[in-house]
Amino acid sequence: MAPTLEIRLEDNNEFRTGKDFARVEIPFAQYIPSTFRVRNRIDGKNTITNNIKADIRKAVLNKPHISIAVNKERFRVWVNEKKCVDIPKMIGADSPLKAIKLHLSGFKEEGQERLFISNLKIAEGGEDLRRKLMNEGKISTNGILFDSGSANIQPQSLGIIRQISQVLMQDASIKLNIIGHTDSDGTDEVNLKLSKDRAKAVKNVLINIYNISEDRLSTDGKGESEPIGDNSTTDGKAQNRRVEFVKI
Repeated sequence: MAPTLEIRLEDNNEFRTGKDFARVEIPFAQYIPSTFRVRNRIDGKNTITNNIKADIRKAVLNKPHISIAVNKERFRVWVNEKKCVDIPKMIGADSPLKAIKLHLSGFKEEGQERLFISNLKIAEGGEDLRRKLMNEGKISTNGILFDSGSANIQPQSLGIIRQISQVLMQDASIKLNIIGHTDSDGTDEVNLKLSKDRAKAVKNVLINIYNISEDRLSTDGKGESEPIGDNSTTDGKAQNRRVEFVKI
């Protein structure tokens, strides 16, 4: 049996299989190309049992970044920003999925006994940024996180940038201006430079990871000059540390 990490979304938080679930087995096999096995159950009935080919043998050796997104009935899995699973009708429309369970199997067969998981993050999704950008021509998000006082983008922010890249890939005529904003900590001069650097960092991700043409992207920074929250509070500062995308 190939070693796998199975991620289970279920309707209960107990050690039993629920009436409704969605599961994906991520292969950690090294000797042969393996598959993602996906299964679900909606209203007590299994509707999907499938194997999806994807060779991720090299990726899983180097602390892979695994992302799972559930958007209504749609279920997607990425490994190191490469989409491996995308099933539009994996989740029941009214499925009461409320628990995430992790299950290991088969590791001893390949001489391994343990798998370490770090930087686990579970978050409820916000608005559909892709749709808003297409419909309104402008979005603002504080979901792109940077190291403090730096333009270094934190890895968990790539999901949002991916959504922006999908808009650009969907419509090749779209060009965007990326605008950085900061809170009021620090001097005006430092914050202005930081906001510009952060916008450039987002642009570089779109170019280098998602292969967006550089001539479709421009950048700017406003520093702390256009606050939308109260800089005297923690929440207000978080609102002000944001990135805007504007169609041009």
